[in-house]
Amino acid sequence: MFQNDAFRALGRQECLRLLAEVPVGRVVYTRHALPAVLPINFSLDTDASVLLRTSPDSDLVRAIDGVVVAFEADEFDAATRSGWSVVVTGRATVVTDPAEHERLLQTGPTSWMPLRDAVFVRIESEMATGRELGGTLDTVAP
Repeated sequence: MFQNDAFRALGRQECLRLLAEVPVGRVVYTRHALPAVLPINFSLDTDASVLLRTSPDSDLVRAIDGVVVAFEADEFDAATRSGWSVVVTGRATVVTDPAEHERLLQTGPTSWMPLRDAVFVRIESEMATGRELGGTLDTVAP
């Protein structure tokens, strides 16, 4: 088996640290019994859950409220062939507590899309896994 020292698995704390450095990730969920992926901006809350801000009427809210989903974010540099990818898996729930909603209006993510009313969706980080590619400028011949 080929060993690649440039590739390594990331621990939970390192995964969460990297997630906090990027503004956009992808929600992976099921829509009409098929896999769906939606890019969306996000932030991490103090409890390490992923927070999304979206429209209360969005298809996304209807599809993921109360369901286990995955959330992925990454950062890569093609020139150095390096980067990382982190996946958080957990239950998504719409924030319904008025005090929590008010707090998130101040501290939570802002949407890149104009929203008249906003809801927040919390994805618990029950599992956080990641990989880092250290990069190399060498190419492997076939």
